[in-house]
Amino acid sequence: MTQKVALITGSSRGIGKATALRLAQEGYDIVINYARSKSSALKVAEEIEALGRKVLVVKANVGDVSKIKAMFQQIDEEFGRLDIFVNNAASGVQRPIMELEENHWDWTLNINSKALLFCAQEAAKLMEKNGGGKIVSISSLGSIRYLENYTVVGVSKAALEALTRYLAVELAPKNIVVNAVSGGAVDTEALTHFPNREELLQEAKEKTPAGRMVEIEDMVNCIMFLLGEESSMIRGQTIIVDGGISLLV
Repeated sequence: MTQKVALITGSSRGIGKATALRLAQEGYDIVINYARSKSSALKVAEEIEALGRKVLVVKANVGDVSKIKAMFQQIDEEFGRLDIFVNNAASGVQRPIMELEENHWDWTLNINSKALLFCAQEAAKLMEKNGGGKIVSISSLGSIRYLENYTVVGVSKAALEALTRYLAVELAPKNIVVNAVSGGAVDTEALTHFPNREELLQEAKEKTPAGRMVEIEDMVNCIMFLLGEESSMIRGQTIIVDGGISLLV
């Protein structure tokens, strides 16, 4: 059991899919996690197998701790180890503050924040068997600035970033490195759920100092850097990948 293994939650599409494929290209066996898009997850699995890597596909809503525990049990049974955990799965209700209800809060915080804590606990148990590992979560600019209709998602991402700092300290003795990557507007399928999608895209295209929008590969490049040995002394940080747009506000 010397072959390294990476779990990427929410990896049937978008940034999660691209990260899974990049890690497979780097020689990792992959755990694909999805909640609804089974056909998409299986297509990603086929691409990974075509690269000569082993792949395990697990359906699990990471907002449910019992599902988290069952997923990690499958990983342990299949591979007996875990070296990388990319906490990418996300969801959320986007409404004005006065329209938010308790179930909107619970759903969003469970998937975007609680999942990191309980997935990290299970990941750490597997990682320490082989001397350590790396955890990277995906955040967004809504954690530190106002975005319209983004209240509960922004709060969930702020919690994720705070939890990243706490995990970085407490998992360091196990040689587990924990960080996060925060992206500006990226034109993924997830962005189609934003009521003001076109406005966000237009602003990103026109105002980003770098002269273009952030693309999925920009995010994956930063994730891969944080998963590499060169970044081992970066701990508990949230690296912003936004082409400089957040500097303007």
